[in-house]
Amino acid sequence: MTAPMTSLAAYLAEQEKKSLLRFLTCGSVDDGKSTLIGRLLYDSKLLFEDHLAALEKDSKKHGTTGEDIDFALLVDGLEAEREQGITIDVAYRFFATDRRKFIVADTPGHEQYTRNMATGASNSELAVILIDARKGVLTQTRRHAYIASLLGIRHVVLAINKIDLVEFSQGVFNEIVADFGEFAKKLHFASLAPIPISARFGDNVISKSEHTPWYTGPTLLQHLETVDVETELGGKPFRLPVQWVNRPNLDFRGFSGTIVSGRIKSGDDVVVAKSGRRSTVKRIVTMDGDLDEGLPGEAVTLTLADEIDISRGDLLSAPTARPEVSDQFSAHLLWMSEDEMLPGRQYLLKIGARTVPVSISELKHKVDVNTLDHMAGKTLALNEVGYGNISAAQPIAFDAYAENRDTGGFILIDRFTNTTVAAGMIDFGLRRATNVHWQALDVNKSLRAETKGQKPAVLWFTGLSGSGKSTIANLVEGALFAQGRHTYLLDGDNVRHGLNRDLGFTDVDRVENIRRVAEAARLFVDAGLIVLVSFISPFRSERRMARELLGSGEFIEVFVDTPIDVCMERDPKGLYRKARDGEIKNFTGIDSPYEAPESADLTLLTVESDPATLAEKVVDYLRARELIP
Repeated sequence: MTAPMTSLAAYLAEQEKKSLLRFLTCGSVDDGKSTLIGRLLYDSKLLFEDHLAALEKDSKKHGTTGEDIDFALLVDGLEAEREQGITIDVAYRFFATDRRKFIVADTPGHEQYTRNMATGASNSELAVILIDARKGVLTQTRRHAYIASLLGIRHVVLAINKIDLVEFSQGVFNEIVADFGEFAKKLHFASLAPIPISARFGDNVISKSEHTPWYTGPTLLQHLETVDVETELGGKPFRLPVQWVNRPNLDFRGFSGTIVSGRIKSGDDVVVAKSGRRSTVKRIVTMDGDLDEGLPGEAVTLTLADEIDISRGDLLSAPTARPEVSDQFSAHLLWMSEDEMLPGRQYLLKIGARTVPVSISELKHKVDVNTLDHMAGKTLALNEVGYGNISAAQPIAFDAYAENRDTGGFILIDRFTNTTVAAGMIDFGLRRATNVHWQALDVNKSLRAETKGQKPAVLWFTGLSGSGKSTIANLVEGALFAQGRHTYLLDGDNVRHGLNRDLGFTDVDRVENIRRVAEAARLFVDAGLIVLVSFISPFRSERRMARELLGSGEFIEVFVDTPIDVCMERDPKGLYRKARDGEIKNFTGIDSPYEAPESADLTLLTVESDPATLAEKVVDYLRARELIP
C-alpha cells in the first residue's frame, strides 16, 4: 500500500501547486454554452467511462445533434433543461489540465434568468461570452458583458461559436469582433480575446482547426491556461470579516473568518473598522496548527492581545488602511425580483456576515444595457440595472467594490419573504449625515405618558377603501376622548392635504406615504399619545416597517375586514365606479393589490357588526392590554 499512497500524495501535492481559474460561460439562448463546456471536458479526457455511457444514452433520448453525442447534456443537469434544450440553473464543473485547475459556471441565456448569470459572475475572474456566428451581437450579449464588467470581471473571451455554420468565414468573424469591440470600449476590460470556435465539432476549442487557417491566435484552452488573472489580493489592505466569535472555553477567545485580502502576521496591529478599537495579533490559529502568516483565502482564527468588543459581522482591518464606515452610500444595483424595487421600502442588506435594515433613498438612474446610457426612473424591474443612494439603519464598514469585491459587494433581502431581491456593488460612501446625532432630552416618552395616565400606542387601522376604517377610528377616538384620554387621529385623506400633498398613488408614492405617516405616528407616541392611524396601507412590508419603528407592544394592527364586493356596494365617494371606468389609476382592489394582514392584532368583521359595536370592541381591547385604565 505504500507505493499507491505515495503516488496519491505526490499527485495531490502537484495539484496544490497549480493556479485556479474561475470562469463562467454566458451569452444568449442556444449560443452553445453547455456544449462548449461538455466539449472541453470530453476532449480533455476528463470523463469516466460511466459518464460517457450515460451521455451516449441521454444523447439518444434528449439530444439535439442527431446521431452525434450532445455535449450540452453533461452540464444541463435539470430534467426541465434537458427537455427544453436550455440552461435554467447555474451549473458548476471542476476540471484540471497539466497547467491549471478550473471551476467553470455554465449560466443561463434567457433574460429572465439574468440573476443566475450574475450569481456565476460574482465569483469569476474571466467570462467566456459566446456569440452565435449567424446572429452576431444581441441585446443579451451586451447585457451579459455589462453585468460581467459591473461585477468586477476584467478578462473576457469572445467565443464566436458555430463558425462552421457560416462556412468558417473570416469576414463574419471580423465583423462580429468589430461590433462587440466598439461596445466593449466603454467597459474597460483588461483583456479581450476573440476566438472562432465550433463547440460541437471542437474547432479551436482544444486543438487548432484546419478550417480557420486565417486565425493565428491560441485555442480556447490554451488561452484559459495562460491568461494572467491574478488579482494580487495579497498586496491589498488586510481585511477579515468576522464570521464567528470562537469561545470553546474560558481560556480561549478568538475571531474566526476567511481573509479576503492582505496578509497578517503574529504581532501585527489590527483595528475593528466600525468602532476603531485597536489591538495586536497574538496567534493565527488553524485546524492544522498556528501559522506565521495568514494569506488571502485562508480560514483562520485570530487571538488578540487585548479584550475588545468584537462580534460576528465586524470587519478587522489594517490600522493604516481602514475601510470606509458610513450609514449612507451610493451603489450599483442589479434587481433580481419580480416585485419592483420601491424607494423608501425597507430591505435587509447583507454584506459579509453583517445584516442591517436599509432603504433605497433615491434611484439616480437606470442603465440602458444596449447603449450604457443613463435613463430616468423611480423603480427597477426584474433584471434591470440602476444606480442610487442607500440609507442604512446603522453604520457599516465597506470598501468600494472596484477595490475589493468581498467587502464592497452585498445583497438585498426582502424583509417579508426573506428572498434575495438584488445584488449590489458599493461605489462610495456619503458622508453628509455623519454630523447628525440624537439630542438627549430631559423629558422623555415615559414621563409624558405618565402625566396623561395612559400608555402610548398606535392603533393602525388598515383595510380597503370603503371598509369603514375612518368611521370606526373616529368613533374610537370619540370614546377615548370622553374618558379623558389624550389622542390624535391621522386619516389618509386628511394627511394628503398637507404632509403628503406631493404624493400620488403609484406603488412608489404609497410606500413613501406610509413611511412619512409612520414617522409622524412615532413622534406622537413619543409625546405620550394614543395615535389612531386610518390608512389603506396596502403593503404588508410597510405595515411591518411601521411596527418596527415603535417599541414592543406599541403598535396594534387593526384589520377592518370588509369584502371588496361590500366596499364596492357602499362606494361612499364613488371611487370604485371611477376606477372601473378608468378615471382613477392604481386604485387598491381594482388595478393595485391589497395585501391583507396574515396575523393582525385585532380583526373587525364589518359585515357582522355595526361600527359602534366594533369601536367598543377596540376600546375593550385597549383596556385588556392595560393601555388605558
